[in-house]
Amino acid sequence: RAGAHPSGAGGRGDRPRPILDMSYSRHFLDFQGSSIPSSMKKLVVTKLSQNFREAVTLRQDSPVPLPGDGDLLVRNRFVGINASDINYSAGRYDASVKPPFDIGFEGAGDVVALGLSASADYTVGQAVAYVKAGSFAEYTVVPAKQAVPLPSVKPEFLTLMVSGATAYISLKELGELSEGKKVLVTAAAGGTGQFAVQLAKKAKCHVIGTCSSDEKGGFLKSIGCDRTINYKTENVESVLRKDYPEGVDVVYESVGGKMFDLALNSLATKGHLIVIGFIAGYQNPTGLQPIKAELLPAKLLKKSASIRGFFLNHYLSEYKMALKHLLKMYEKGDLVCEVDFGDMSPEGKFTGLESVFRAVDYMYMGKNIGKIVVELPHSVNSKL
Repeated sequence: RAGAHPSGAGGRGDRPRPILDMSYSRHFLDFQGSSIPSSMKKLVVTKLSQNFREAVTLRQDSPVPLPGDGDLLVRNRFVGINASDINYSAGRYDASVKPPFDIGFEGAGDVVALGLSASADYTVGQAVAYVKAGSFAEYTVVPAKQAVPLPSVKPEFLTLMVSGATAYISLKELGELSEGKKVLVTAAAGGTGQFAVQLAKKAKCHVIGTCSSDEKGGFLKSIGCDRTINYKTENVESVLRKDYPEGVDVVYESVGGKMFDLALNSLATKGHLIVIGFIAGYQNPTGLQPIKAELLPAKLLKKSASIRGFFLNHYLSEYKMALKHLLKMYEKGDLVCEVDFGDMSPEGKFTGLESVFRAVDYMYMGKNIGKIVVELPHSVNSKL
């Protein structure tokens, strides 16, 4: 490693570890608090399974990774929970990768050490967020190019990294939104649904949101949703047929299964159904929930309609622009970034890596309003 030499790291009493050239050490060590510990907690996928508790192990004493020349070492303060965490733990992202491997898609925290090239753009103590596998850890090495500088470490910023960006880019690239269009958002009070609702409203669309409780319906109304449908108490299909006989122009669909079938049937002529995900199937061994697909070609033809898939990784060229726009909207007060820390969950707020397991369960019970975020508290001069 350029500029690294194996000097004793002092006071650790365990293996010496390479730290970067001491003449630059102000860049590399966190002098505000303790020096960086040599070991940390992190979550590791140790067995492929869509059952998160079976798949994932909390390791207590993993070595803290060292940043290379172009990297930041980030001390994570907030990590985001995503429905696809269980797809990742089941090995559905890359079948060639065998356990053990790191997990967690996104984090936000402080830079505590960095490589020399990275120090051209970042400094110790700076607030950053990132999207990169391995965020379910106390410390994560992030290439400086993949980091996003933040004004401060706030959980609201984290909601934009995956959930906000997914809604922004998919609607912009695939939604063809314009004034007066009718947009149906499924799981509208969830992490990404909340942004689809607000962005469609900003495009002067009429927005219909499905959700599973009256409390969620109240939240949706507060962010501008025109019509909420509680699918536990109302029949979504008949509400749509009665109130929107011409159909809906765009569907932002992340549920799958029966909800997908229903959304497909509700499309207007030339309507678009955007497939963001199908959470209803992720807990199944196949990762899928069956749909009524045999009539699909006929249904699409009859309406000149389309179904479009969206996977964020294929749109990274749009990502920085989308994020800049979303951050600006949030800072101007034009965007609600609802965070759910699990305060209302049975065991209370999601704090510490061990609560990631509960947080995933909470998502799959459909309880969250907004984006589920876990806080990793750090006290100065102590290893957690």
